[in-house]
Formats: sequence, C-alpha cells, structure tokens
Amino acid sequence: MNMNRVISSLYMILKMLLRRRIVLLLIVIVPAVFLFVVEFTTPERIIPFRLASLKDVVFVEISQKGTSFVFLSNACAGFLVSFIALNLIQRSSSVNHRLIICGYHPVELLLSHLLAVIIVICAIALYMGILFSAFYPIKHKLVFISGIMLMGFVYGCYGLLVGSIIKGELEGVLIIALMANIDAGWLQNPIFYAGATNKIIIQYLPAYYPSQTTIIGAFTDYSALLPAVYSLLYALVLMLLAMILFLNTMKIKKS
Repeated sequence: MNMNRVISSLYMILKMLLRRRIVLLLIVIVPAVFLFVVEFTTPERIIPFRLASLKDVVFVEISQKGTSFVFLSNACAGFLVSFIALNLIQRSSSVNHRLIICGYHPVELLLSHLLAVIIVICAIALYMGILFSAFYPIKHKLVFISGIMLMGFVYGCYGLLVGSIIKGELEGVLIIALMANIDAGWLQNPIFYAGATNKIIIQYLPAYYPSQTTIIGAFTDYSALLPAVYSLLYALVLMLLAMILFLNTMKIKKS
C-alpha cells in the first residue's frame, strides 16, 4: 500500500466535498435547526429513566428537553455522516474504477474514503458539542463529543456498507434515512426506551451504544467506557463488511 496515493485520493475526496456547498450547508444548518426546534417546543418536565447500558441498576432524572437534545443530536449526526459516506461511495464509483486502472489498489481507495469520513465525523462532533453546550449544560463535554463521534463512526460505516451494496442514489438515501430516523431518532429516545416491550431489539440496533455513551457523558458521572467499546466493535463489524463488499466490487470492475 502506497500512502502517497492514499493522501492524494483523500485530497481529491475532500476537495470534491468542499465544492459541494449544499453538503457544507447541511452540516452547519441541520444540527442548529434540530436543536432550535427542541429549545422552542420541548417542556422542562423532569423524567426518570434507567441507564440501560450500565451493569448496575441506575436511574437518573433529566428534563424532557435535555433528553431530547441528546437523542436528536445523535440522530442528526448519524444521518449526516451516513448520508455523506453513502454519497462518497456512490459518486466515486466511476472515478475509483479509473484510478484502479491507473495503478491504485482498492484498499488505498477504501482507506482514503474512510479517512475522509473520519474527518467529517470529527468536524460534526466538535460543532455539535459546541452547539449543544450553548443550549444545555453538559457534565462531561469530552465524553459527550466522543459519543457523537462514535455515533458518526457507526453510521459512517453503515453508510459505506449501504453504498457498497446499493448503486441507486434514491434507494440508498431512503435506506439511510429510514434507519437513522427509526433507530437514532426514535427507538433510542430514553423516554420511548423506558416503556418499550422488546428492548432487546433496540439494543441490537446501531445507535444503541453510542446513544448510551452520549447520555452518560452529558448528564452523569458514571463511566461510559463499556458502551464506547461496544460502539467501536459494532462499527468495526460494519466496516469489515463494507470493506469486503467494496473490494469485491472493485475486483469485478477491474476485471
């Protein structure tokens, strides 16, 4: 593997993203809109719920506005990163084909896409951490931002996986939007989760452990190490599947 080619490919990907102003606008505007809606529509009613990912039975009492800020931040980060990852894979398909003919290895191209997604994840997580703290106090800002990064990493790998399977843009966006909306934007809401009848289903979804990490970091002094580790493992499994499918596709195209 040639790192110079990886860096060159990464540079081209980032340059392509910067040229698409709508992507930059989405990254800046969508999180702000989500949080402003919560600020002006959600009550301050205190709601007790259990931190499900901890081994001990721990209940916390947080305002409905605070929990809404957290789970909508997760939903927003998950959707944005997965959409960008999907878009990168789909739009770069023909370019990747030509680069492979010119001597690039599929692993180099996949690594450059993954690095681009990680840069986007870091930018979104830092922005949302600053934005969130302007609306609501955070106990442990670094843990909260790390949770948002983990959410982005899990859903970024999910977006790469969907992009490696689905070639149609509309179909890919629908699959991304449905999962992010149902999982991160609905089922991972602590208020909904507390009364859910089949919690085991929710716990196997991509956003479960990242959501738990952000909630623990935002509102408590408990350790978020366990859900963070499980988030990484979940993301690595998705990344491995995406890598296998991507490499297989590139080999077929090359032949």
